Amino acid sequence: MDPLVGAIDQGTSSTRFLVFNAKTAELISHHQVEIKQSFPKEGWVEEDPKEIIQSVYECIEKTCEKLDQLNIDISSIKAVGVTNQRETTLVWDKETGEPLYNAIVWLDLRTQSTVERLINKAPGKNKNHLKHKTGLPISTYFSAVKVRWLLDNVDEVHQAVLCGRAMFGTVDSWIIWCLTGGKNGGVHCTDVSNASRTMLFNIHTMDWDPELCSYFDISMEILPKVKSSSEIYGLMKTSKLEGVPISGCLGDQSAALVGQMCFQEGQTKNTYGTGCFMLRNTGHKPVLSEHGLLTTVAYKLGKDQPACYALEGSVAIAGAVVRWLKDNMGILKSSSEIEKLAAAAGTSYGCYFVPAFSGLYAPYWEPSARGIICGLTQFTNKSHLAFAALEAVCFQTREILDAMNQDSRVPLVQLQVDGGMTSNRLLMQLQADILGVCVVKPSMSETTALGAAMAAGAAEGVNAWSLSPVHLPRLACEKFQPQINCDESEFRFARWKKAVQRSMNWETSEPGGPDNTSPQITVLACQLD
Repeated sequence: MDPLVGAIDQGTSSTRFLVFNAKTAELISHHQVEIKQSFPKEGWVEEDPKEIIQSVYECIEKTCEKLDQLNIDISSIKAVGVTNQRETTLVWDKETGEPLYNAIVWLDLRTQSTVERLINKAPGKNKNHLKHKTGLPISTYFSAVKVRWLLDNVDEVHQAVLCGRAMFGTVDSWIIWCLTGGKNGGVHCTDVSNASRTMLFNIHTMDWDPELCSYFDISMEILPKVKSSSEIYGLMKTSKLEGVPISGCLGDQSAALVGQMCFQEGQTKNTYGTGCFMLRNTGHKPVLSEHGLLTTVAYKLGKDQPACYALEGSVAIAGAVVRWLKDNMGILKSSSEIEKLAAAAGTSYGCYFVPAFSGLYAPYWEPSARGIICGLTQFTNKSHLAFAALEAVCFQTREILDAMNQDSRVPLVQLQVDGGMTSNRLLMQLQADILGVCVVKPSMSETTALGAAMAAGAAEGVNAWSLSPVHLPRLACEKFQPQINCDESEFRFARWKKAVQRSMNWETSEPGGPDNTSPQITVLACQLD
């Protein structure tokens, strides 16, 4: 049989293990487990590190059982890759293997006061003070401020650092450490794509930066070793896949870029998951944005290979708005219902929804913003709200694409898309209409996991997957062309931007209050002209 490669895809809302044919990129089998999120206070989002790693074990076990049922020998799995929700921050005890606190999820807002203090000490109170090294603004989004909060507020973390027992990592580091032995010799590492999202990593020297660590007052002793995205990190210690190398590691958005085969400068993909993330490959040189985008390390596919960089636009709330309509508002019984509900109206009827639940990310980077629904009338019903929620995802993507076109000065002619929300055909058509460009969706939607599998299979010492252009698989695609005129698209987008302005500057932290106090929130209802 052809060699197989596995991929652990640990996302914000679920964990999956998928197995691909390394010659054809065909998905052979997979298993998925949902992950619980907890919201202890307003703006706080946490996950249990033990539940995360247990879900990984369960997915591997169940997928291997499915392979057995298909009469496929699991010894054909030659390597495993890891892809993960980025920025989510964990600290654990290397002697006991126990987490010292819950994982603080990437969209958590508890660090807003920490961010304000850090910005206030920057020259000119400039949130981009560290951007020349990191490619990132000082924001609640990134890992360094979450570690700083843990050191300031969780005594177990502070004491473990003082005693030399603490290990910090993003989710990839936690998974690799656990799977390679944990407290019994587990490998503490990360890859360049995940490291570049911490604000402690210099994207030019490609290593942890002493000055950045000093700025955040974080000990370099707790940091994982930074490696390329495609090399053997260690061997699996789990019973089903004992001895199989873990040889690929990419943050989820970088993995999707690889899985979409965006290896050429200028190629761009957009992933629709809990959030929405657009990455444009900028080649071997980092491009610093002047329009609110992030500069990030896309991948480094081998120890001796050059790093590739990307411009990124990050939107905090995409699929999460559908979950909110279902879980918080009871408008939907299941997330899949939104397409039918929105299609029943076929319009938002002048209703605009800015889902700034975690503030606004790119291109605004405005943590004080909060969600707002504008333009309500007595005629507005739940179908209009559902349509407005889908439009919100598309409008946010339009803002990112406009910024990306300004930075690169080369207009995008088509957008490659992936992620769970792309199964919604109405959303994809709306996206083409609002962008005014062709939207291209691969028929095989698991491009994030595919990217991790490709990196793992291509690693030196594995050599099960060729990344040579002539050997790359050609995935079948569906294309969505714009169907409305440009004037209508621009009119709707202009009203969206009006709503965005009204969502800003609504939250202020209590004067002198610590990070864990409840914010003072002003609520305003307004109607668009």
